Amino acid sequence: MDESAIIGNFLGLPESNEKPDIIVASIPYELTTSYGQGTENGPAACIEASTQVELYDDLLKQDLPAGAKIKTVKPWDGEGNSLIEQQENIRKYVQKQFSTKAFPIFLGGEHGILPAIIKAIEKPVTIVQIDAHADLRDELDGEEFSHACAISRALDAGAIEVFQIGIRAYSKEELDKINSDIRINTWFCKDIMAPCSGEKYWNEWLNKISNIEGPVHLTIDIDGLDGYLVPATGTPVPGGLSFWHAIQTIETLLSKCDVISADVNEIVPQKDSNLTQFTAAMLVTKIIAAKINSMNIR
Repeated sequence: MDESAIIGNFLGLPESNEKPDIIVASIPYELTTSYGQGTENGPAACIEASTQVELYDDLLKQDLPAGAKIKTVKPWDGEGNSLIEQQENIRKYVQKQFSTKAFPIFLGGEHGILPAIIKAIEKPVTIVQIDAHADLRDELDGEEFSHACAISRALDAGAIEVFQIGIRAYSKEELDKINSDIRINTWFCKDIMAPCSGEKYWNEWLNKISNIEGPVHLTIDIDGLDGYLVPATGTPVPGGLSFWHAIQTIETLLSKCDVISADVNEIVPQKDSNLTQFTAAMLVTKIIAAKINSMNIR
C-alpha cells in the first residue's frame, strides 16, 4: 500500500467500492474559533495518526474492520462566501452521507459543525455531548453561530434534549440556562472527578444515557478530556475527563441506545508530538468498534 493510501484512509484500511457500513467524513471547518487556531487541519491529522492505532479491539475481541465495510469519503469542500452559506453547505454534505444509509462519523473542524449536522438529520434527536464547555451561549463577539453557541444552535435546529458531561468552563448566562431549561442535562466535571462522591455521579451519568429513547447523535469535543491528553486542541482546559471516561461513555451509549451518527471535533494537529490527533483517532476508532458491536455484522 502506498503512503498516500495510508494517509487517505482511516486506520490505513484499503479502499473498497462496496456499500459501506460506516463512513468517516471530514469537515475541515474553521471560521469562528476564539482562541487556538488550526482545527481546519485537524481531520487530516486525525486520519494520518489513525494509521498508527492498533486494529485489535477489546470489545470485539478481534481486529478491525471485523467484517464491516469502513469507507473514508472525500472531505467537505469548504465552499461558501459567508458563515451562513458554509453552514448550509455542511448540511448538504452531511445529508449526502446520511443518504448512503451507512453510520457516519464526522471529523472536525471546530464544534460549529454541530448545528448543520443536527439540521441534516431532519428528525427529533437527542445529543450526548462530551465537552469542557457548555456551548450554550446565545452569541459570542456578536456571532450566534460561534463554536461557543454550538449546543444552543443545535437545540434550535431540532435537537430535543442534550446530555452533557465534562463541563468545567462556562458563563453565568450558560449556567442560568442549564438551571432553567429542562432540555439540558449537565454533569459537571468537578462532580465526576471528586475523590469521594465522583463514582456516584459517574454511575448516574451511565444510567441516564443508557435509557435515552429515540435517535441519538454523539458529539465529542476533545477538550472534554483533560488538557494533558489533548494539549493542542483549540481551548484546552485542565481538570477534565480521563480517556477511560470517554471510552466507557462510548461503549455504554452505543450498546444501549439508537446512536445514528457521531462527530469528534476541535482536533488541532500537535507539532511537538502526535498526542492530540492520536487521542482523537483512538476515540473515533472506539466509536467504530462499538458501532460494529451493536450492528452484529461480524
